[in-house]
Amino acid sequence: MTKAPSKMLLKLLGWRLLEPADLPLKAVVIAYPHTSNWDFLYTMLGKTVLGQGAHWVAKDSLFRWPVAGLMRWMGGIPVNRRERTGFVEQMASQFAARDHFMLALAPEGTRSLTPGWKTGFYRIALAANVPVALGCVDYAKREVGVLAYLKLTGDEAADIARIAEIYAGRRGHRHELASPIRWIS
Repeated sequence: MTKAPSKMLLKLLGWRLLEPADLPLKAVVIAYPHTSNWDFLYTMLGKTVLGQGAHWVAKDSLFRWPVAGLMRWMGGIPVNRRERTGFVEQMASQFAARDHFMLALAPEGTRSLTPGWKTGFYRIALAANVPVALGCVDYAKREVGVLAYLKLTGDEAADIARIAEIYAGRRGHRHELASPIRWIS
């Protein structure tokens, strides 16, 4: 889809786009809360309207025939969550090799309730020295887009507290499945 039809569809669906003024050329985009398959539709519409061409991460089992080619064409990057593969280093090298690169992922790692967030996005952003874009699909406010861009300090406790502060009051489709904003690994 192109920008104009995506923007019109969001408007017809009653959604508002959140777009901060200063879009960086590179960022790790976190998608929170991620509680429904519907998040994908609104996120892809928002991504198209913002024109960022963001790549996104999903479990490798979703990249099977007959949809694997389409998923990759839409910017999907499969990740093997069953074993360590050096994914953080691979993504940091992608940031270094490109002039423009946006990488979106869900820090919860799933649509189900978890005790907290995985640290992969944080480690990738620090290794690549890029900001974190706080992406959101808020069903209560019917808003999709980026709340803010945050330069990480390396102080994990302070950074996660700031992230939690920015996301305060945002609600997913199934808000009871939104994981608390705290580290688990």
